[in-house]
Amino acid sequence: MDISKDLMAASSTPIVLAILAEEDSYGYAILQRVRELSGGKMEWTDGMLYPVLHRLERLGHVKARWETADTGRKRKYYRITPPGRAQLVEDRKQWQAVDATLRGIWKAISISNPVGHLAPGIPISQGA
Repeated sequence: MDISKDLMAASSTPIVLAILAEEDSYGYAILQRVRELSGGKMEWTDGMLYPVLHRLERLGHVKARWETADTGRKRKYYRITPPGRAQLVEDRKQWQAVDATLRGIWKAISISNPVGHLAPGIPISQGA
């Protein structure tokens, strides 16, 4: 299954903030955590992640610091800030409202219409 770029972009802020709420992390580890949490369904790239991190940093939702790994390589670690935690709480409320709305719509569709159709003559995939 390919998740649309629009849906990936819309979910990127709460996903990054939630990962950083678990613990401080750096770019590659965040990419790996997204892959792990999504069961491999979300494959983010550096080109998608770093603009999100930079925007969150500008907004004051995350802070960055440089650390040297055991290998001697420098890594930029990110941590969530108190305003970032507040944003995560708000994002969670909004996503729960969206989720509840979609679940209600899909339940109504499955009850009022034959399986596999949104309306007469309009088929839907069984995975929707």
